[in-house]
Amino acid sequence: MKIASFNINGINGRLPVLLRWLEEARPDAVCLQELKAPQAKFPIEAIRDAGYEAVWSGQKSWNGVAILARGKEPVETRRALPGDDDDEQSRYIEAAVNGILIGCLYLPNGNPAPGAKFDYKLRWCDRLIKHARSLIKLDVPAVLVGDYNIIPTDRDVYKPERWQDDALFRSEVRAKFRSLAKQGWTDALRTLHPDEEIYTFWDYFRNAWGRNAGLRLDHLLLSPVVAPRLVAAEVDRDVRGWDKASDHAPVWIELT
Repeated sequence: MKIASFNINGINGRLPVLLRWLEEARPDAVCLQELKAPQAKFPIEAIRDAGYEAVWSGQKSWNGVAILARGKEPVETRRALPGDDDDEQSRYIEAAVNGILIGCLYLPNGNPAPGAKFDYKLRWCDRLIKHARSLIKLDVPAVLVGDYNIIPTDRDVYKPERWQDDALFRSEVRAKFRSLAKQGWTDALRTLHPDEEIYTFWDYFRNAWGRNAGLRLDHLLLSPVVAPRLVAAEVDRDVRGWDKASDHAPVWIELT
C-alpha cells in the first residue's frame, strides 16, 4: 500500500499538477494540505475522473485538508483535532483506507515567534500529541501524515544557523516532535534514509529550488503496529520543478 502526503498550496490553481502526479505515481491514499478552497469548491469531479474518492475539510482562502483513496471511499472517522471546540481552522481530517487509520494534518506555521501565532502552534502540537497517544492506545495500524511545519533536526535544513529563531525550528517545536517519537511513532523517511540530505520544501524566493536550499517539513509517522510493514519511503522531488508547482514535493511510503 502506497500512502502519500502533498501540500498542494491551492488545489484549484494547481489541479493539473495534482492530476498529472496522481496518474504517474498512483498512490493508494493521499493526504493533501493547504487546499485554500471552501468546502463547495473542492474539485471532487476531477478527482473522481482520476480514479479517486475523497473526504475533505475546506476553508476559504486558507488551510484545508483532504484524504484521497484510489478506487474507494475513505471512511471518515474524525473531521477536526480534538481539544479545542472553538478552533475553526481546517487543519485535521482522519479516515480509514485499506485497514489503515490515516490522520492528515496541516500544523500551524507559527511565525512570527514569539507571539500569538506561535502560542497557537504550541497548543495545537499539544492537542496532536494527546490525540496521537490515544491512537497508540487503540493498538491499530495508524499513520499521521502531513505538513508538520517542523524541521526536526539540523540535517533537515540547508543552513540550520539561519533558522534558530524561526517557528519552524525553535527548540520548543522540535521538542514536541521528539515527544511523538517517545510515544512510539516512527519517522518513516529518516528510518530508511538516516544520513541522507532530504528536503520536501523549497521556497519560491531566492532561487531556493535551483540552489537546493530546502527544508524537510512533511512527515509520515507510523504507529508501532504498522511500522514493521514499512518497505519504502521517498520524496518525488522532481515534481517541485514542474510548471506551476507547489513549493512542496510529494512524500510517500510503501507498506507491505
